[in-house]
Amino acid sequence: MAYDIDMIKKVYSHMADRVTKAREVVGRPLTLAEKILYSHLWDGEATKAYERAKDYVEFSPDRIACQDATAQMALLQFMQAGKKKVAVPTTVHCDHLIQAKMGAAIDLQSANKSSSEVFEFLESVSNKYGIGFWKPGAGIIHQVVLENYAFPGGMMIGTDSHTVNAGGLGMVAIGVGGADAVDVMAGMPWELKFPKLIGVKLTGKLSGWTAPKDVILKVAGILTVKGGTGAIIEYFGEGARSMSCTGKGTICNMGAEVGATTSTFGYDESMERYLKATNREDVSNAANEIKEHLTGDDEVYANPEKYFDELIEINLSELKPHLNGPFTPDLATPISEMGEKAKENDWPINVDWGLIGSCTNSSYEDLTRAASIAQQAVDKKIKSKSDFGINPGSEQIRFTAERDGLLQIFEDLDATVFTNACGPCIGQWDRSDRKGEEKNTIVHSFNRNFSKRADGNPNTHAFVGSPEMVAAIAISGRLDFDPTRDKLINEDGEEVMLDEPKGIELPTKGFEVEDAGYVPPKEDGSNVEVKVAEDSERLQLLSPFEPWDGKNLTGAKLLIKAWGKCTTDHISMAGPWLRYRGHLDNISNNCLIGAINAFNKKTNFVKSQITGEYDGVPAVQREYKKEGIPTVVVGDHNYGEGSSREHAAMEPRHLGVKVVLVKSFARIHETNLKKQGMLGLTFVNEDDYDLIQEDDTFNFIDLEEFAPDKQITVEIVHADGSKDTIKTEHTYNQPQIEWYKHGSALNLIKKENGA
Repeated sequence: MAYDIDMIKKVYSHMADRVTKAREVVGRPLTLAEKILYSHLWDGEATKAYERAKDYVEFSPDRIACQDATAQMALLQFMQAGKKKVAVPTTVHCDHLIQAKMGAAIDLQSANKSSSEVFEFLESVSNKYGIGFWKPGAGIIHQVVLENYAFPGGMMIGTDSHTVNAGGLGMVAIGVGGADAVDVMAGMPWELKFPKLIGVKLTGKLSGWTAPKDVILKVAGILTVKGGTGAIIEYFGEGARSMSCTGKGTICNMGAEVGATTSTFGYDESMERYLKATNREDVSNAANEIKEHLTGDDEVYANPEKYFDELIEINLSELKPHLNGPFTPDLATPISEMGEKAKENDWPINVDWGLIGSCTNSSYEDLTRAASIAQQAVDKKIKSKSDFGINPGSEQIRFTAERDGLLQIFEDLDATVFTNACGPCIGQWDRSDRKGEEKNTIVHSFNRNFSKRADGNPNTHAFVGSPEMVAAIAISGRLDFDPTRDKLINEDGEEVMLDEPKGIELPTKGFEVEDAGYVPPKEDGSNVEVKVAEDSERLQLLSPFEPWDGKNLTGAKLLIKAWGKCTTDHISMAGPWLRYRGHLDNISNNCLIGAINAFNKKTNFVKSQITGEYDGVPAVQREYKKEGIPTVVVGDHNYGEGSSREHAAMEPRHLGVKVVLVKSFARIHETNLKKQGMLGLTFVNEDDYDLIQEDDTFNFIDLEEFAPDKQITVEIVHADGSKDTIKTEHTYNQPQIEWYKHGSALNLIKKENGA
């Protein structure tokens, strides 16, 4: 039986009525995304049609998922909310704090030792508040969720941007910051601006070397890293129905890389097969009873241009294998063109590592397709030229893959099988072959490839591909290898070609596992004591942020003017900093250390207007805070792209930054800033970014009139006494302005709960 089957049946029991009512209110056929959104309104049945990209709407998500790195701060916040138990089914998954180095057994043992304090904290909080706990080694959150919790037509939020992976099982699953999750845990509505809708019509059928991963690599090339911002991507058509459930999950997973709110597919036979294979026939039976409501209306898919804000069409029969990168996931290149492009850009041709896994591509099917290539290398006497690393998606997948001999195939190529965890994908990789900043190339089946992402080296050129393409390129050792036409020389000196990959959608003997790694919470956790040592370096109880004094903000100094791409990795790095995710003051020492200073093009080197000297960003900001001087961060386009980590908002807030002023925000980060009581503004005229000088002082001269849809005037005073006055915009509605007034959304929750 599935987890939370009663909750799922309850959702399904009212879905037909709510969809019918929504269709009546909206006055037209509905997309799948609209059906799920309208059936999860906080107030129940729809009473009005919401305007896309304008109306803020309150929703009632069905469940919450948290990974260990973000769960720490989320649960530390929830502990202040004054609640005895979470209001909706919630799980915590320990997958981020396990470093890949020697191999699964040793690495897991090391993580359990080095992070025992954090794991014990998370397990005790889970026990106290009725939260399901998945132990270290149980698997990567999004694969575990797909195997156990995702269900067609459901709505889920998660404290990780790749929560969207569950769209592969027909959910609207959205990545959020921990403060958003706390709202829902506390039994409150979750607010989202009603998304735009992007339709992707898939025709034809994948074949040969082309994989589901190539669909999203192609879409990323079309939309770019910000083209999906504020939108749900809905895939449909014969091509969509022809793909496996986990293949759909891969596509939805990487939708985060185009800024999409989420992505989803309609319920079909592949999802039914997957539910049955993962022992959830009760869910598929229930879904089958209302399946017409678990996909878009026929009229929508027959005339999609009438119902979507943007339409993309891809013929899967013509789609070619791609590699995307380096340094950005939207730089899409067909593999047949990679050699020429690499030469033009002086990308290193020799490939050091091929990495297979991550939440994007760690399913059983993924492993079989990559293993079919690895087996050929063994059979055809081809010695792999690159190192191999494998991260299975869950203990269930690992156990089943080992039973079926898949892992042995990789080990025959001297691959290292790492723990069922994120590992190199999130920078948790102690890379043994390189320790400096040498220019080099790696290929992986992950989702992100920002500078320094995998190994901390800014000169590692990381390219994203399907597991089978990663396997082929790693075996060849060359970035310009095209397995559809190029030959390799084997150990006997013979020319050989790799045959097309072959995959197995679901294990013929079924999935099997001895210990999945799940720990259910106590029925009554009231007597569970959650301990946080006062001298802990890893955990720190939170203190409320100060509320706004209601006055105009004047005399604010520039902390940094960030130049170019500034992702959450630049604002709050992962890797070794993951150890401090539960200690706000300690992790604040990485605040904006990766952002490039526009005035000297250096990282972590900014001018203090107190001393006139240059120092690291956190050090300069701590001096401003000590002196009671407010500060401003200025940024470029899509500021805060990438992970959902709210630390990128909490750190500057904790250190005393008052305003973030940018050309445009990534959705999750803008929301996180609002939740933490920060002022997030955008330039009305983007060229005003160029007016900002290194010694500037900012006066927000009409902040006292802060109101929805009202611009805020900023007076910029330069060092020579000259001034520029500019207009800025914001997207705060009245409830969000209340967050700002109270100092944070959590402060308001506590007040309303009397805590």
